Amino acid sequence: MKSLLKYAFSMLLLCMLSFQLIAQETFTPQDLLEMKSVRGVQISPDGSEIIYIHYTPRTSNEKPGGSHSEYLRMNLKTKNITPLFGDVKGRSPQWSPDGKYIGFIKKGDNGKNQVFTMPVDGGEISQITNFERNIGSFKWNPNGKGIAFISREVASDKEKELKKRGYGFIFFEENLKMNRLYTASLDGKIKELTTEKNVWNFEFNAQGTQIAATISPEPLIDQNYMFREIYIIDLASGTNERLFENIGKLGNYSFSPDGSKLLYTGAENKNDHAVSQLYVVDLATKKRINLTKRDFKGHIQWGYWKNNKEILFKSGEGVYPKLSLISANGGEREIILDSKDNGIIFGTPSISADFKTFAFTASTTIDPGNIYVWNGKKDIEQITDVNPQLANKSLAKQELIRYPARDGVMIEGLLMYPVGYKANEKYPLVVYVHGGPESHHSNGWLSRYSTPGQVMANKGYMVVYLNYRASTGYGVDFGAVGLKDPAGIEFDDIADAIDYLVAKKGADKERVGMAGGSYGGYASAWFATYYTDYVKAVCAFVGITNVISKKGTTDIPHEERLVHSVNYLEQQWLMNLERSPIYWAHQSKTATLIYGGAEDTRVHPTQSMELHRRMKMNNHPAVRLVQYPGEGHGNRKQVGQIDVLFRQIEWLDWYVKDLKPLDGPMPRLDISERYGLDWNF
Repeated sequence: MKSLLKYAFSMLLLCMLSFQLIAQETFTPQDLLEMKSVRGVQISPDGSEIIYIHYTPRTSNEKPGGSHSEYLRMNLKTKNITPLFGDVKGRSPQWSPDGKYIGFIKKGDNGKNQVFTMPVDGGEISQITNFERNIGSFKWNPNGKGIAFISREVASDKEKELKKRGYGFIFFEENLKMNRLYTASLDGKIKELTTEKNVWNFEFNAQGTQIAATISPEPLIDQNYMFREIYIIDLASGTNERLFENIGKLGNYSFSPDGSKLLYTGAENKNDHAVSQLYVVDLATKKRINLTKRDFKGHIQWGYWKNNKEILFKSGEGVYPKLSLISANGGEREIILDSKDNGIIFGTPSISADFKTFAFTASTTIDPGNIYVWNGKKDIEQITDVNPQLANKSLAKQELIRYPARDGVMIEGLLMYPVGYKANEKYPLVVYVHGGPESHHSNGWLSRYSTPGQVMANKGYMVVYLNYRASTGYGVDFGAVGLKDPAGIEFDDIADAIDYLVAKKGADKERVGMAGGSYGGYASAWFATYYTDYVKAVCAFVGITNVISKKGTTDIPHEERLVHSVNYLEQQWLMNLERSPIYWAHQSKTATLIYGGAEDTRVHPTQSMELHRRMKMNNHPAVRLVQYPGEGHGNRKQVGQIDVLFRQIEWLDWYVKDLKPLDGPMPRLDISERYGLDWNF
């Protein structure tokens, strides 16, 4: 009997050991590249079903492009999942107000994108528009009798002929084609609502008698950022009236259920760099009130009417989002969902008509994203599991850290410990810096192709993601620290973080690397030059290197001036020069990998070229520039994402982890053997 028990116990230990080994399988770059995702969840009006998009990354051997997508439909009671469209190539599905139909966009009989409907219980697909141009987006009229849609103007026959004959010249930011707004009845009758300015998006009132639309003079991305204004359009008369003078960036907006008021999220003032406030406007009196507390230590990102008297809003507060209710007349809020309590970092919810069922995508520190539902009372329920393989992967411990900056202000960040971390050892450190800077990290899944924290932690690195000053999520005053002060206090906070992690957490001062994109690329270039003693190597992705020339080449010059520089360039030439990494390039002792899209209009490719040239002209021995054809401000195609991931890892391993000398050979240029390609020669 004892022998039998001993044998059983041995077998149990063996099984436990085997399970542990399986559970501790290393999380690799390939694992990161294979992560599936879900987005765009919409709940049916009665709360019984959802539709959503499921994304599957392309493999390295497929034709270059974005992830494969499939629209799916789930019954929330049975959890049964079925394809929404089947063989039909549709997109942008929307439930009808009564929940009996789903509208969507696909190619129509005339070869243009048109609006179709299909019954939710099965039946024939019907085409309800036959417009002469492509339809970009649409919404159902809540009365169920039609839709409204946006369509962009196209080139005239004369313009097409000129282009055909070689005279299709580019008139920079002129001769632009506007987005127009139209209504269409279910029998196909179409009415144009706007004729001169550009429409970005719109919302119906619940009665189906009015539309609120954001409109700007021109269809430039800069105008979308800074100069959209809300207009109220009366559908019976066709009149439209600007609601108020725009004061800065705008977020979402919607009518109260009775149609008497409009809520919107927006900036506090024209210099506020992000959507941060919640406003309500009385449509009869035009009186506007701000429901946001002046000292609110967060950013309100989205609002939604619960009823005529209460408003739901989502806010980012530090590293945790929250959902709160507040009276439409103002007062104290009631927090109804706080991700700090459950570790679920949720997105904007889709809510059933009775306000009893919420559906949203969310992540955790060990899950890149799934769909959850919540009834407003009990625990949130996870209803998808798109990456079950993660259960067998070793994932790093992630925790919130707070550290004092040099002036005593407390700054937050998220620290990933190396897998197998021991408190008495030193570890190489990678600092990942977010872009914007009007953005912030929440305490969920952080690893992406250009900031692969979990991969690096599995390779023995300590990894930190910082919410330095100028980040959102900590209030308008915190976010405004970088106003008229680029690469100032905000980047000093990053240097102070490195000092803190070396002194308190076991980071190796001699082995520090940094990477980031956009403004994070700016930080990386700044540390490669001005703060060069702090880092052995950086990877600067689509980053700013010359603040002066960036102002003249970006597609958001007004946004840059109003919410960052404030003053015109001629009033701050010297300051902008001194806050440019190219100004300090001559003193760099940091291995610098520079990479980005060859067609980036936000941070022009010449920004990368300027820093590379300045370093080369100063005989820098370890600088490399890689540009990705066809890519803009970030890589959409899998081929560029694959290269960024592996190239960054090799660069940081070479100079940070292995401490190869700056004046020695650089990492190999051709890393194609890591792509996982099937060679045919």
